Amino acid sequence: MDATRAQEALSSTSRCTYHVFLSFRGEDTRKTFTDHLYTALLQAGFHTFRDDDEIERGHNIESELQKALQQSKISIIVFSKGYAFSRWCLDELVQILEHKRNCPHVVVLPIFYDVFPSQVRKQADSFAEAFASHEEQFKEENTKGEKQWTDKVEGWKAALREAADLAGMVLQNQADGHESKFIQQIVQEIGNKLNQTLLSVAPYIIGLESRVREINSWLHDGSSDVRKVVIYGIGGIGKTTLAKTVYNLNFENFEAKSFLANVREISAQPNGFLRLQKQLISDILKGRKEKIYNIDEGIFTIEEATCCKRVLLVLDDVDHEDQLRNILGWRQWFRRGSKIIITSRHEQLLKSTNRCKMFEVKKLDGDESLQLFSWHAFGQSHPIKEYKELLKRVLHHCGGLPLALQIVGSSLFGKSVETWKSALEKLEAIPDSQIQKVLKISFDSLSDDHDKNLFLDIACFFIGKGRDDTVKILDECGFYTTIGIQNLIGRCLVTISNDDKLMMHQLLRDMGREIIRQESPKEPGKRSRLWCHKDSFDVLREVAGTETVEGLILDLHELRGDKLADAMSGVHNADHHNTEQFLDTYITPSHHKSSIRRSLWNCWNSIRAAFSRYDAVSNELHLNTDAFARMHKLRLLQLNYVQLIGGYEKLPNALRSLSWHGFPSKTIPSNFHLEKLVALDMRNSSLEQIWKGTRLLKCLKILDLSHSHLLNKTPNFSGLPNLERMMLKDCISLIEVHESIGHLKRLVFLNLKGCKNLRKLPREMNMLKSLEKLVLSGCSKLEEMPELVKMESLTVFHADGTAIYPVFSNDREGASWDNLYWNPTSRRKTRIDFALVSLPSTLVSLSLANCNLSNEAIPTNLSVLFSLQDLNLSGNPISGLPESIKGLTKLQSLQLDCCTNLQSLPQLPISLKDLLAKDCTSLERIENLPNLLQSLHLEIFGCEKLVEVKGLFKLEPIKDVDTEMINDVGLLNLDSTRSIAVKLASNMTYTERNIPLQGLYECGVFSIFLPGSMVPDWFSYKSVKSSISFDVPQHLSHKIRGLNICIMYEISAFCCHGFGDVHFVHITNKTQGLKWTYCPTFYGIPGVDEHMLWLSHMKCGNQFQGGDEVSVSVVMASDFWVKQCGIQLVYEKEEQELQSDYQGKILGNYPSHQNSIDEGMSKPENRVGAHLLCHHRFISHRKNLRGGSTLSGFDICFMASANCWPVIGVSRPRLDSVWSPKLANEENEITGQALIRNSKPSLTFIADHDDDPLSHASSEASDGPLD
Repeated sequence: MDATRAQEALSSTSRCTYHVFLSFRGEDTRKTFTDHLYTALLQAGFHTFRDDDEIERGHNIESELQKALQQSKISIIVFSKGYAFSRWCLDELVQILEHKRNCPHVVVLPIFYDVFPSQVRKQADSFAEAFASHEEQFKEENTKGEKQWTDKVEGWKAALREAADLAGMVLQNQADGHESKFIQQIVQEIGNKLNQTLLSVAPYIIGLESRVREINSWLHDGSSDVRKVVIYGIGGIGKTTLAKTVYNLNFENFEAKSFLANVREISAQPNGFLRLQKQLISDILKGRKEKIYNIDEGIFTIEEATCCKRVLLVLDDVDHEDQLRNILGWRQWFRRGSKIIITSRHEQLLKSTNRCKMFEVKKLDGDESLQLFSWHAFGQSHPIKEYKELLKRVLHHCGGLPLALQIVGSSLFGKSVETWKSALEKLEAIPDSQIQKVLKISFDSLSDDHDKNLFLDIACFFIGKGRDDTVKILDECGFYTTIGIQNLIGRCLVTISNDDKLMMHQLLRDMGREIIRQESPKEPGKRSRLWCHKDSFDVLREVAGTETVEGLILDLHELRGDKLADAMSGVHNADHHNTEQFLDTYITPSHHKSSIRRSLWNCWNSIRAAFSRYDAVSNELHLNTDAFARMHKLRLLQLNYVQLIGGYEKLPNALRSLSWHGFPSKTIPSNFHLEKLVALDMRNSSLEQIWKGTRLLKCLKILDLSHSHLLNKTPNFSGLPNLERMMLKDCISLIEVHESIGHLKRLVFLNLKGCKNLRKLPREMNMLKSLEKLVLSGCSKLEEMPELVKMESLTVFHADGTAIYPVFSNDREGASWDNLYWNPTSRRKTRIDFALVSLPSTLVSLSLANCNLSNEAIPTNLSVLFSLQDLNLSGNPISGLPESIKGLTKLQSLQLDCCTNLQSLPQLPISLKDLLAKDCTSLERIENLPNLLQSLHLEIFGCEKLVEVKGLFKLEPIKDVDTEMINDVGLLNLDSTRSIAVKLASNMTYTERNIPLQGLYECGVFSIFLPGSMVPDWFSYKSVKSSISFDVPQHLSHKIRGLNICIMYEISAFCCHGFGDVHFVHITNKTQGLKWTYCPTFYGIPGVDEHMLWLSHMKCGNQFQGGDEVSVSVVMASDFWVKQCGIQLVYEKEEQELQSDYQGKILGNYPSHQNSIDEGMSKPENRVGAHLLCHHRFISHRKNLRGGSTLSGFDICFMASANCWPVIGVSRPRLDSVWSPKLANEENEITGQALIRNSKPSLTFIADHDDDPLSHASSEASDGPLD
């Protein structure tokens, strides 16, 4: 693997002892050419290894040579005429080339002394004589096996060929036979080679493997264009390390290479760009210096140097596109095939360039972080046991940032547990300065104070907040928030989560907050932002706030938790200690009443003292409004669960955002200045009414009063003309909404979920033309509703747990949801008049779960909701859905959980991605499952009666199979099977139940699970193991069209059988390279000490010929034991006399598929002819397979792939030949042997339907490699 190779290369380089390793035959050149070369190398300053000088007496020569080889940068192989006569030299050559393959940076330089490369390559002349000599010696010694010796000789020859193909130096060609001149050229070449040293990389490159692989795949994509990649991410994330590793692994594949480090830093220095240009030119020209005096001249020289060479160029830490232009010019003159790698903290750098690939370096995951930190903190890949608890805090603090893991780990190396604790407490209060210095570079690079202040606001107050709400608030604070956030994202300082929330790496957050702390390290009241609850509390308690403060957060739940922990621990300890003392006294035989009373009194006093401390802490946390008197610039305030004493007029009137969870008053005082508020968040408040009368708050856009359990009515909304979002979730005392809500022309979101006493929604709500989302779930007493159809912008309507009552015309065909009544009393005896409701066609998400909807409540024509993407009808007593649901062409999610009356599902739209129908206990049939095993997320667990999914499988009682067909295939006396029941489990629904014998049709396979204790005698091939191999007979007068498979198995007495157990049959035609794997959707579960037969007939469609080598293996889940298996070849009768009408009747009732092992597999589309016959996702249950399973490479590939599996060539099962149970004896002792006809048939006939056009529908497999 690339990263492993890089690590080995780095490790080898970091411990190199020698520049050069000399390999030669001593008899030929030790005292002549090699001695002169060795001396010249030493004089040139190259530390060179040769065995007679470097190996100390008494040391093992072979191991020392191996060690020296591993510690050398260059290996010189001196090929001489007698080189191949030495087995030692040949073995050493093999080792040298193996070392080069493992460490690509290692240089091997062949020297051809008095021989030519062709002689070495072809083993001619003296080399041929040498191998002939070796052969004679072998015959004389005869100490090794012939094969082992042959393999060794072939290895020597391959090594000679490989070495001869390397770029080497030939004495006769390069120095006209003059040894002294030749040696000088060798020394010069060694000097040039050593200049191509690897870049130094950190000693532990944990987590780089996948990242290196992705960049390498880009480098080797075969493109001949000049390509660029920008590796971006926050400081310390490992961009430079990744670039260096990729560079080290690949520079030898290019004609020239250059790594320009620290571009941002150097370019800011005097003549910095000239320095960078000179380095680039020198690297490209391999050390030759060119004089340049200005940037333009440098650009021209770079053009001349790079236009004819394939170059690998790395520009590290580029901060701006201008830096690239000043180094390379406006145009890049590199030769086609050149690659440019750029590392940057700027995501937007070159993003607009179409040919530029963007690669983000993500933080390390938990395992990678632990391993990297452990190397630095403990010197090993895993932590020491005593430190494991502290590790959680460390890893959380570092947040997967390699730089932080390295610095913090190294600083704690060898320290005690107590030192660790102290260091972590300091880190959590004051971030590490080294880490901060690196991270602050990105902050300092922001172009103006606007973006810097925006970053600081987000770091202190808006992490995890919705982007839309943040923009609304900060826009009113004077920011250009949208463009500012984009700039921060571009600098990798902020990210946006999948649910559109602002996120930031914890260390970046700490860096921003440290910048604020440094504004006034000793006096928090003089800082611009206060986010630490303790600092905020101290400033307010001491009335130390100044006009510098712009934002403040105080959450007394968190602060009180710290302060009360000690007090309440006193309560607990006192109670525990004195209770034990009392019990000890009481149970002593010599106890007295006085001692009991004394113990009780002591216990009570201790508890009372502890509660006194609790009250003292609670009283201590009360604050006065005077604390805000000097904070005139305060714009962002969060006071969660704070009680203020004093007049509210003293609070700042410049507030833009106020969050006061647990607001203690029944109403907001009129002297509380809210005129400039954009967002008011008073969740969990004690409000009964928001304010008295009407208040004009023109700036207010966001109002959240959720979980205010005492709120009984809403205010007059006429004074809130710009309100956009209103959340009144779980206001359980709210009875009605003021009719003035209709005047909120800009309201886009209204959440009334859980307002269980709400009875009325005003008709004026139909005037809300901008409303997009309306949530009424849980409003179970709602009696009046407006007409939703007039809400022309409504896209989301959720009304779970309400009583919506439809009123349709008498003509059901014309029924639609255009006429719905809101009927909360549908279960009552009396009837109340209700408002007319309609659903607009703009709806994208509709949820009516647990609304007691019956079939009549669902309109026949659902296509009017043509924009619908999400539909939730869970928990309703419906038995089906209208056929028109297939017309919802944009539907992606359908939820039907716990619809216990649901019996069938019609054809579903092809757009569906999620089908959730858990615990639909009456569901029997599904018309289709679009995109199953590809994009469909399916959850139908608990649907125990599901027996058919058209197009996939059908489970049918044996007694219902067509009688004529049963007779033809030998199924007789079916009445005798009615008493037989088997326990069948489903891998699709995760259920099991006892039912009469069933036939399973799927994937062109017919299967039965039934009790039985042996494989019938008429199976041609049998085994007491779980696999069989055989050769197909040569003398075939009929074509083989299928296999009959019989597996006898039992279950362990200690079986922990769980849903999702998976079982496989693997069939391999080794001769033709074809493989099939069948995994049934259902399987039988035998009782303890009982056996069960799994019988399957599989169509093979002319895939077996006489002489083919075939193997069949069975893999069953843990605790299922295969005791015996058998195989019977099934032949086709030439006359095809069984193609009769009765078969069309049977098969016509069964869904059509492409037969995956018939004509659909006759010419496999996938490269290796591997076919998976499975409908359920058993990848997550791979762990249930036995460790000793005989899975082939393609099987593992299938199971290791993503959860979206293509169904390869699945088609209509052909029920042409099945086993036929018959009565065993008059006492109806039915066994597997007796159910199957006892006489061994010479032929088993199969009727085919090649003329059926439905059988040719195709589903192509993935064309990717499977091995």
